[in-house]
Amino acid sequence: MRVEPWGPDAVRVRTRLGGPVLEGLPGALLDERPSTPYTLKIEDGRGTLTVGALTVEVDAEGLLRFVRTDDGGELLAEERAHFWWPGSRLYTPAGGGRHRLEQRFAAYEGERLYGLGQHQHGLFDQKGAVLDLVQRNAEVTIPVLTSSRGYTFLWNSPAIGRVELAGNGTRWVADSARQIDYWITAGDPADAQRRYSAVTGRTPMLPEWAAGFWQCKLRYRTQDELLAVAREYKRRGLPLDVIVCDFFHWTHLGEWKFDLDQWPDPAAMVAELAELGVELVVSVWPSVSPLSENHQLMEQRGYFIGTEYGPMAHADWPDKGVASTVQVAFYDATNPEAREFVWSKVRDNYLKPYGIRSFWLDACEPELKPGFQENLRYYAGPGPETGNLYPRENSRTFYEGMLAAGETEVVTLNRSAWAGSQRYGAALWSGDIGTDFATLRRQIAAGLNTALSGIPWWNTDIGGFHGGDPDDPAYREVMVRWFQFGALSPLMRLHGFRDPGTPLGPGMTGGPNEVWSYGEEAGAILEKYLRLRERLKPYVLDVMRAAHEEGLPVMRPLFLEFPEDRAAWSVDDAYLFGPDLLVAPVLTAGATSRTAYLPAGAWWTDAWTGQEYEGGTAVTVDAPLDRIPLFLRDGARLPVAE
Repeated sequence: MRVEPWGPDAVRVRTRLGGPVLEGLPGALLDERPSTPYTLKIEDGRGTLTVGALTVEVDAEGLLRFVRTDDGGELLAEERAHFWWPGSRLYTPAGGGRHRLEQRFAAYEGERLYGLGQHQHGLFDQKGAVLDLVQRNAEVTIPVLTSSRGYTFLWNSPAIGRVELAGNGTRWVADSARQIDYWITAGDPADAQRRYSAVTGRTPMLPEWAAGFWQCKLRYRTQDELLAVAREYKRRGLPLDVIVCDFFHWTHLGEWKFDLDQWPDPAAMVAELAELGVELVVSVWPSVSPLSENHQLMEQRGYFIGTEYGPMAHADWPDKGVASTVQVAFYDATNPEAREFVWSKVRDNYLKPYGIRSFWLDACEPELKPGFQENLRYYAGPGPETGNLYPRENSRTFYEGMLAAGETEVVTLNRSAWAGSQRYGAALWSGDIGTDFATLRRQIAAGLNTALSGIPWWNTDIGGFHGGDPDDPAYREVMVRWFQFGALSPLMRLHGFRDPGTPLGPGMTGGPNEVWSYGEEAGAILEKYLRLRERLKPYVLDVMRAAHEEGLPVMRPLFLEFPEDRAAWSVDDAYLFGPDLLVAPVLTAGATSRTAYLPAGAWWTDAWTGQEYEGGTAVTVDAPLDRIPLFLRDGARLPVAE
């Protein structure tokens, strides 16, 4: 077992059975260990390591206990499974020098636990939950937890497994790996975010264009369709910063280039969009059809994810030129040569000829079916040991490629992520979700836990993804309330597969999904919030700079700013947008008022009415359809009202 200082107020712990601790295994921490002052004392069969606010005690049998340096209060302690055997760690042989690993810690009455990436279970406090550590569409594994007891903990392993946050103990499990590896820091949630982002990497500065409104739908099928939408936004005088070119714009999946039959002059399209002040984002998938001109070469060079048994194909998917689906492979994003090859195609087919510099990295879990990680063999190692790493390494392909091409601004939109994705300019969205109020309600917890997992650039498909009829009054209400939430999200992006949709295939599309698609009354409200986002862009960029420089999230749980207010730790339906704006989305159908808790330790002003409130109380305010309750902190001046 090795315990060592790893940044201010933090240590890293590694343990291995049957040999010395291994270096260079895949993980979330940056390669270079931070230089950190510490003190060490060993006497009477016990070791004590002090690193700032955190002290680690090690007994003669290797049990670890983490305490606050100032008062000796216990933060977290390893706990035996049984007094005889096993202890706090269990290694069950899995073959090939790997083990099924278990690490146990004590449970504490009243402890609240947050983070773990993005999930659709609707829980903010995840104490009591059991979660698979695996990547799936809308379920994003980032194995970092923030505790109400004053610590933040990273399970530094991309292995497939699970975490059990039970009432009688916490257990982390890796199905197959070579050693246990975790990192822990002491401090309040804001300081912990600073420490965590420093050792896993901070996000770049968000470009100004990405802070505005993104227009998207499934899907614009042609160059003419896409340009017509951009022109109409400008004709109506509506703000539009980004428009997205979705899937099936390509020749074949895995050729990463425009089909000139539907997109005859990409250069002219990009030039016209630039004149309109609109950035084009293009969908790039990691999957490769056997019909692709790149498939044979990539297979020969070993650039695909391999398998232990059976054929290489990992999913059935439609492609052009065939009546049925084909079996597609996925490039191995953990292989540096494969990353370089894929980027070379993206660079030569999008960046160099057309100046397209922003990419939507869809299906990057990767989207396998069936998802048997046990059968996969990555360059980085077997699937069970490294499977969660893929989405981060996929975003790395584009980040390193863009920098090598001389580009200084990198933004990719990703459907999945892992610890450290933020350092590669990865924005995360909440996947292919439903289109009702219950789903909207769950996105608040999903966004807050993502924020506490080190990913500051986050968004949802405004209105949800699966369906939604623009002519249905009930859905129009969902859209209005979701659009209000989207305007006060880190990124604001309208997307969805609206009714009436067509079957999956190269010619598919969905119903209209522009702000004028929802009728006169709803459309006027959507336009109001487009303009609100535009007015708030300077503030958004200020908050994004705090994410870049300090590692603080954009969408903040109330307790991040008010850790001493115990009531703030249980608020899961509202949040702070940056330090100064409290957002209380309306999350139920037919509601015309909203009760919101205002944290103690500040004065709050209703941004619409000017009414002032003392913190530490719940207030009920009017929330007609055109109003999302917003509160300004301690006299902050933001241009909310027109």
